[in-house]
Amino acid sequence: MPIFSITHLTDYRYQRTVTFGEHRMMLRPRDDEDQKVIQADLAINPNPKEIAWDRDQFNNHFAIARFFEHSDQLRFVSNIRLDHVARPFSAGDIEGYARDHPFQYKPEELSTLEQFIFPLPLDRELRPWSDQFFRGDGTADTFDLLSGMTQTIFRTFRHVNRHEKGIQEPVESIALRSGSCRDLAVLMMAALRSRGLAARFVSGYRRLSEDEQEDQVLNGGNTHAWIQAYVPGPGWVDFDPSAGTTGNENLVRVATVAQPHEAIPLQGTWYGDLSDHLAMTVAVKVNLAD
Repeated sequence: MPIFSITHLTDYRYQRTVTFGEHRMMLRPRDDEDQKVIQADLAINPNPKEIAWDRDQFNNHFAIARFFEHSDQLRFVSNIRLDHVARPFSAGDIEGYARDHPFQYKPEELSTLEQFIFPLPLDRELRPWSDQFFRGDGTADTFDLLSGMTQTIFRTFRHVNRHEKGIQEPVESIALRSGSCRDLAVLMMAALRSRGLAARFVSGYRRLSEDEQEDQVLNGGNTHAWIQAYVPGPGWVDFDPSAGTTGNENLVRVATVAQPHEAIPLQGTWYGDLSDHLAMTVAVKVNLAD
C-alpha cells in the first residue's frame, strides 16, 4: 500500500506587527476507504493560544486557531503521512440498471444525494454544451458520459493558474474555453447536476509527475480541485477534468462538499492597515514516502 508524504506550507508576511483573529483550517485529509491518515503534524508560528478540532456536516476535518501573540509573520506548516490505495473505475463496476443514462437513483440513495443534485444550474449555455455527450434521444452510456466529459474538458479547455478569489461561472468557462482547476471542476459538476447526476466538489492535493514539477517551489504536488460523481455500484468516483483522469490515483481528498466555498483550505482575519500586508506564499509537496 503506497504511503504519501504531504507538506503544505502557507506563509503570510506583514510590514509591521499586526494582530490575528480566528483562522479556520482544512488541511487534514479525509479518512475514507481508499485513504487513511497515519500521522498528522501541524506547526503554527506564532503559537495559537487554542486549536479546536471538529468535523463539518460532510465529515471533513477542520480546525479553528485562536491567537494572543502579535507578529509580522504568520506561518502554517502541515505535514501528513497517508495510506493511499488507487481505486480505478471501469464500466463493469456500474450496477446494471445505471449503465445507461437517464436512470433513477434508489430512494434510499436519493435522500442523501439530493443536496448534490439540487438546486439545478440555470445557465442556458450549459445544456447545449453538454448535449455533445448524449445521443439524439437524450440517452447516454453512463461510463462513456462520465469519462468522455472528463477527457473533453481536459482536451478542449486551457487549464490556467488563476489566483483571483472565487469561481468562474460555468457559462464564463465555456465562453473563455479556459479556467483554473476549481473552475473546470465546477463546470463539470454543474453539467452533471443539470442532467440529474449527483456530483460534489473535491478539494485536496495532486501528486505531480516529474515533468510537472519543474515550476514548483516544493516539488512534487499542488493544491487541487476536482469532482466526485455518485455512480450506483462503486459509489463516489473521482473525476479530474483539468488533468483528464478518472479514479483517485495521485489524488488526496481533504474536503468533499456541495459548494466550493465550503472547502477553503485556510481563511482568517488580521487587524492592521491594509498596506501592512506584504505577501502570501503557498507551497506544497506530495511524494511517495521512503
